Amino acid sequence: MAIWKLHGNGTLEPGAVVAPDERLTWGKTIGLGTQHVVAMFGATFVFPLLMGLNPQLAVMMSGIATLIFLAVVRGRVPSYLGSSASFVGVSTAIYAAGGNPSHVSGAMFWVGVLLLIAGVIIHAAGARVIHRALPPVVTGAVVMLIGFNLAPVVAKTYWPQDQWVGLITMLIVVVLSVGVRGFVSRIAIFVSLIAGYVLSWVLDLLTGPITSFAPAAGEATTHLRVDWSGVASAPWLGLPPVTDLGSWTLHGASNVVGFHAPSFNIAFALVALPVVIALIAENTGHVKAVAEMTGADLDQEMGKAIGADGVTSMLATAAGACPTTTYAENIGVMAATRVYSSAAYVVAAFVAILFGFSPKFGAIISATPGGVLGGITVVLYGMIGLLGAKIWKENRIDFGNPINLVPVSAGIIIGVGDVSLTVGDFTLSGIAFGTLVTVAVYHLAHWLAPAELKHDLQGAVLIVDRPGAYLDPDADDD
Repeated sequence: MAIWKLHGNGTLEPGAVVAPDERLTWGKTIGLGTQHVVAMFGATFVFPLLMGLNPQLAVMMSGIATLIFLAVVRGRVPSYLGSSASFVGVSTAIYAAGGNPSHVSGAMFWVGVLLLIAGVIIHAAGARVIHRALPPVVTGAVVMLIGFNLAPVVAKTYWPQDQWVGLITMLIVVVLSVGVRGFVSRIAIFVSLIAGYVLSWVLDLLTGPITSFAPAAGEATTHLRVDWSGVASAPWLGLPPVTDLGSWTLHGASNVVGFHAPSFNIAFALVALPVVIALIAENTGHVKAVAEMTGADLDQEMGKAIGADGVTSMLATAAGACPTTTYAENIGVMAATRVYSSAAYVVAAFVAILFGFSPKFGAIISATPGGVLGGITVVLYGMIGLLGAKIWKENRIDFGNPINLVPVSAGIIIGVGDVSLTVGDFTLSGIAFGTLVTVAVYHLAHWLAPAELKHDLQGAVLIVDRPGAYLDPDADDD
């Protein structure tokens, strides 16, 4: 862990930059750390909520994970590790196949193991090994199909619970994300959740119960949008509960999910393992972003960062929480403040751990109305999917070349459409099947293709243009 030296006189002068091994006065550092907590808050407790896990436990483990991560990278890569969004589709698929939270945790645990192995390989051999196995065209496709695979969850589970609150919440997310500048735009999900929560409570007061789809009942029922019966009975201080899987049912109103041991199932693990590709992409992008902002050479930290995320994901899932990943929201805070001090992240981690000792907090988050989640997820899941397109754009992927076009086309349709392949009693479907097809068929196509296609020159095409036709001829190739 870095030993922080005081930056100047401890205050931030205009135009100044605070390095990772520096800090401001402890008062200002605590304030910045709290700001980082707010930035990650919305996503860190929304994702476990969507996965049927405990948000109180997730926030607690995210703080512990952040401390471990900072220790491994020696404070050189300032980062907060929160709940990963990539596993929402995994948990949905596992529940649909008859699994429970322990099966979800067990499947996600193996992703942490694979991520740790990837980190060790990258640290020993360099990032080029991963880039060869998972080039940007493949990585972008996998991230895209993970996000878009979740569209039916919005349409069938969250949106029908309260379509008008969902629509208004969605519009709030859009307005805050693009119509407001500064810190508020970076925590648009968090603010929109609060706004939608308050709106639901006000509508309960003015119009009374709503008749709509209730996941716990599996049909339309008449109920209040906001149910705080669990909040009233939850203590202010205490550890997250221990899960009683004997009484757990999918979407059950009486579910109490908290600490639980993982259960391992090969079929469920295969559903989860493709997500490691998305986590490698997220961590790689984070390290590169920090390196660019701080001007430091962090190539030697790449493998450590990915491996550390693997270790913390294993630890979190072993306790029954969500796997972890680096957060773009906190990158935004650093970019805005130009304070890259890892001391602020240590403060943020301890603040999150303190929140993890409040069952009342967890109960409030768990009572979030379904309509609010519908409005948030309709944007959030689409954003996850479009991150794949962002990877393609930043790496200038040419889809005029059939080596890129064909494997990705097949993989995305399989993943998004939840296409399945059944062999005997074993079924491979959705994200897992789509990822396997994308990776395997891409390398097969690359092996079969003539040299001119591999170098994006001319050759056989499937559409009415040539490879490279969409590239700007005047663009800089560097």
